[in-house]
Amino acid sequence: MKDNIIYRAATLKDIPTLLGFEQELIAYERPFDSNLKDSCTYYDLDYLITSSKAQLIVGYLDDRIITCGYAKIVEAKAYHKNPEYSYMGFMYVNPEFRGQGIIQETIAQLKKWSISKNIFEVRLEVYSENASALKAYLNNGFKEHMVEMKMNLK
Repeated sequence: MKDNIIYRAATLKDIPTLLGFEQELIAYERPFDSNLKDSCTYYDLDYLITSSKAQLIVGYLDDRIITCGYAKIVEAKAYHKNPEYSYMGFMYVNPEFRGQGIIQETIAQLKKWSISKNIFEVRLEVYSENASALKAYLNNGFKEHMVEMKMNLK
């Protein structure tokens, strides 16, 4: 099945579907983050679709979008070796199709885009308690790098 998925750059016409995916993703991640507002969004979809510094892709099967993800070029801190890196996010697969390695190909497509932009470092963030996402990223060659810590002072 995953061999039948066709990937392409997202278009502005895809925004209604992507907004639905975003809300599903937020609902899934809400238990990992007590700091999320009741009503929120994560992504600037217009920017991710129209900017030359970003690539938002969708994968579809039988004329139905089932996966998405983006990479955007980010300026690194002045003390890092690489002046820019590719930040990946909005990694989503429709629940019906999870566990089939689809996210691996979505990431591969974004890695190709990054390389085409002469970017050779990729980063992403994942909640430490999101075991399935951690496993998928570790299986795709990502390594844990930093641990962000927080404390609620209320």
